[in-house]
Formats: sequence, C-alpha cells, structure tokens
Amino acid sequence: MQRSDFGDQFYWGVSTAAYQIEGAHATDGKGSSIWDEFVRKKGKIYQGQHADLSTDYYHRYHQDLLLMKMMHIPNYRFSLSWSRLFPNGTGTVNKKGVDFYNRVIDLCLELGIEPWITCYHWDLPAALQAKGGWTNRSILGWFEDYVSFCIQTFGDRVRHWMILNEPLVFCGAGYFLGLHAPGEKKFNSFLAAAHHATLCQASAARVAKSLNSQLQVGTTFSCAHVEPRTHRSRDREAAVKIDAVLNRLFIEPVLGLGYPVKDLSFLRRMEAYMHAGDEAQMAFEMDFIGIQPYTREIARYDLFTPFLQANIVKATKRQVPLTAMHWEVYPPAIYHLLKKFSNYPNMPPIMVTENGAAFEDVLEDGQVGDKLRRQYLENHIAEVLKAKAEGVNVQGYFVWSFTDNFEWAEGYRPRFGIVHVDFTTQKRTVKQSGQWYASFLQSCR
Repeated sequence: MQRSDFGDQFYWGVSTAAYQIEGAHATDGKGSSIWDEFVRKKGKIYQGQHADLSTDYYHRYHQDLLLMKMMHIPNYRFSLSWSRLFPNGTGTVNKKGVDFYNRVIDLCLELGIEPWITCYHWDLPAALQAKGGWTNRSILGWFEDYVSFCIQTFGDRVRHWMILNEPLVFCGAGYFLGLHAPGEKKFNSFLAAAHHATLCQASAARVAKSLNSQLQVGTTFSCAHVEPRTHRSRDREAAVKIDAVLNRLFIEPVLGLGYPVKDLSFLRRMEAYMHAGDEAQMAFEMDFIGIQPYTREIARYDLFTPFLQANIVKATKRQVPLTAMHWEVYPPAIYHLLKKFSNYPNMPPIMVTENGAAFEDVLEDGQVGDKLRRQYLENHIAEVLKAKAEGVNVQGYFVWSFTDNFEWAEGYRPRFGIVHVDFTTQKRTVKQSGQWYASFLQSCR
C-alpha cells in the first residue's frame, strides 16, 4: 500500500484540538472555558490533571508546524478556542487571540500546510455556560455570531471548515453522564443540548456559506461499528438502538431525515425543545461530512438500562486486543462505517477527520518504538483504501493526534500522538508511528 493508491486528490493530515494542546489558559486576555473550570472540580480528571500548560502549543506552535512540515504532512486540522477570541463568549473581541490564530494560519500557508479549522471542539466559554450553555436556545445566536466572526476574520486564507466536533460526545458526556464539562447529569439537559447542537451545525454552516460560497464547509461526528452480541432478536434490536444513538442521532437530521425516533422512542421528548420549523432548519447540504471511527462496540439486550433496554458489552470483558483507552482494536470497523455512512441518499464526500490509538508508549534512548500504533494506523488506512476501491466517496484521512496531549477526563495517561511529548521538558520526539506516516506520505508524491 502506497500513498499513490489513493490518488492525487486525497487529503492526508493530522488533527488536534485547542484546549488539549494550547495551554496558556489565562494568557493574553483569554477567558475561562467550561474545561478550565471543570478540571478544577475534585475527582473529575485523572490524578487531578489539567491543561493549563499541556503541550504549550500557544508558545511552541512554530516548532510544531516546522516538525509537521519535516514529516511531509500536507493538511492540519485544528480548532479555535472560542474563549480565546471572545473571553465572555460574546461582545468584545480579544485582539491577541485573533493575532495568535493569524500567526498559526499564516505559518501553515508559508510552510505549504493547508489549515482545516474546527469552530467548536468542546471548550464553550464559561460565561455562556453560566447562562445555560448548550441547553439555552440563545446558543443559536451566540454560535452564529461566533462562526460569522471566524469566517470573516480567517476565511480569506482558510478554505476548509468544520462546524462542530462530535456533538454526541459533548452533549452526552457533558450534559447527561457528567463525565465531561460542564458536568451535568440531567436527561432533559442532554435533550435540549442535543437539539440546539443539531440546529447550530446547520445554521452556522448556512452562515459560513452565505459569507463565502467558495468555502468547503462540513461538520464531524463520532461513530462506532455496532454488532449484536448474539443473533437473538433482542440482541439484534439492542444493536439497532445503540447504532441509532452512536451513529445516527446527529447525521440524519442534517441530511434532512429527522431524528431516528422510530428506533429511539425517548427522542419524542425532544418535542419539548422544538419550535415550529425546526425540523426543516436542522437540514443543510454540507460540502463534506467528517467521521471519527476508532473501534467496534458489541450490543446486548438489557431490561434494566433506562430508555434503551440495551447496553454495550465492555471490550475488557471480550478478550480482544485493546488500546490504552480500553477500546477494541478492530480495523474493519472503519471500513464498515465508511460503507454505512456512504449508503445515505445524497451523502456528500466523507473525510475521516480523526482516527488513531493510545498505547503505553515508552521513551528509551531518545526513541519511541510504538509498533502497535504503527500497525493500527497501517491497518486502518488499508481498510479505508478497501472502502474507496469499492466506490465509497472517501476523500481524506487525518490521524488523531499529531502530538500527545491532554485527553480530557483521562488526563495525560493515554498518549494518542505520533509525536511524543515530555510534559516536563516539552521535548518532542517523533515516534516510530510518526516516522512510518512521514515515510508513507513521502512515497510516490
């Protein structure tokens, strides 16, 4: 397998997120985000860790982009920190935040690296959360204004834009499970946040395209390949429900299909947050869809699971190969998900905007021999090629992540990077997986 097998128009890259790498959490006028506050809550983050410094990308972006260039990486997906640009979420703009992202974008272009920007990657300004955050319908106006500013400020140089990153995760883990910021555990909060996020991904995309019709505008979704534990009808029905939650809840509204109420009856409660005309407003013809597949889930019937009567059999109980996140290593998952998403009518081109794995890396004699990650990437890229050869309109693949970073509630324990970071000295070391990816990208250019 070589890069040339994918054709000249295939987008190769790496991905990062602002809160996970930037650090400088209160530097140069940046406001507080929900994650800046969440990490201060006792027992929420592994070993009480935080991202106040993280990889110090805010001060070391030049070094990292030069390293990216050296590794022949042609596309870089990163997010903007809403609270770095608008410390209070709305109103006064932080000029130093604007200057920072201008420097990053300009250096990317100078080095021949195409910037791909995600508008929202989970770090809502704390000032907006104080007003209800994603549960407050006013988020539509707040978010449209924010995206409008970003497009008008950076859209002259950035062609590819993603509106949201994984709305299921920031709504589900943040407003229902309490595992992520802002840490709420209310089912109605989840429903409200999910509906407003669904509206925002379409309305903000409309704003972006209205300001510059030449932009390529998409959004990204978490996803997982789902199979039933057995062939019994109850397990098969459970798999349908789990699939509807993990893979269909946000993509189907944007495609004009509405919420998957038939398979998720609890979504009828969403009507409490819907206004006249909302269903039509949820749909938008994106230029591309980003999917972020990492693993396979096995579903089973469970009478005692509220709302679903279905749950997931943990990978740790299935005697399968695992990553440091306790996710199953199952390369065919990405193939099945590409096929699944491509089967929707009028599906736009698909980008794999994240894919990667965390393993127990060891730095020895200046090297990280992460054989398992290299195999993971190579095997998953081969599955992407298989799907492409079968007619799936997949046009890009981005590794998560460029560097090790702050992995949300898991802190710094899981390392996803193809570049190792010593968080004490901030020294970067390209791992074996990064060397392989660099060699792969250089082949037959």
